[in-house]
Amino acid sequence: MVSQDRVYSFEFFPPKTEEGMEKLHATRRQLAQYNPHFFSVTYGAGGSTQEGTLRAVREIKQAGHDVAPHLSCIGSTREGIRQLINQFKSDGIRHIVALRGDLPSGMAVAGEFRFANELVAFIREETGDWFHIEVAAYPEYHPQAKSAQDDIRNFVNKANAGANSAITQYFYNPDAYFAFVDAVQAQGVNIPIVPGIMPISNFSQLARFSDVCGAEIPRWLRLRLQGYADDVASIRSFGLDVVTELCDKLLQGGAPGLHFYTLNQAGLVSTVWQRLGL
Repeated sequence: MVSQDRVYSFEFFPPKTEEGMEKLHATRRQLAQYNPHFFSVTYGAGGSTQEGTLRAVREIKQAGHDVAPHLSCIGSTREGIRQLINQFKSDGIRHIVALRGDLPSGMAVAGEFRFANELVAFIREETGDWFHIEVAAYPEYHPQAKSAQDDIRNFVNKANAGANSAITQYFYNPDAYFAFVDAVQAQGVNIPIVPGIMPISNFSQLARFSDVCGAEIPRWLRLRLQGYADDVASIRSFGLDVVTELCDKLLQGGAPGLHFYTLNQAGLVSTVWQRLGL
């Protein structure tokens, strides 16, 4: 039974093909048996997956689940965001993940919003308290942050603009998470900060993701994974042990829930969930 005082959620990305959408339906059905508090659906740079995001969000909503579409301000206009949030309202959606997002390749202009706190403030101005707004947090700090202190200030600005809670970038060092929470709380911000969890199934893919987003793979973990070379079964088995232990430490330490980056796959997430006895 899911603990009522903790929030558990699963993240998907919008598939580009009908085959991918069918696979997502199957994954969602499998994960729905765990009664998550919500599913979230990502949003491509500059709104590049807007149509796919909307379709996935509507189908999850129609299946009877709470769903949180991602919304990115980079490359967006105020009118475009206004239309989207009004569309979400008319669809009965009450939850949004508001992000700065990445500038798409070849795009020189960021758009009418520069930072996520401006997007959060705009959603609040337009819709009041209709939406529960999630924002991003970076326990190992955003790769473009000028300093750790600057990144903490950016997070505080998002909370003060009206964010209800936050989901972190994935990480494998629980101390980084707890230190980030302590630093934020020292600035007077006490919104729930839910750890983002990335299962480990493919080392080269994980290393590629991590290089882009700034998430650190600790040296001991990187060397162990490299040592398995192309032994997929050993990578998955070891990865399950690492991620399960990480989740257990986070929950034991008082984390307010877990947000799983599923990559539209149910298997590893289901195993971690069952091992934790959630």
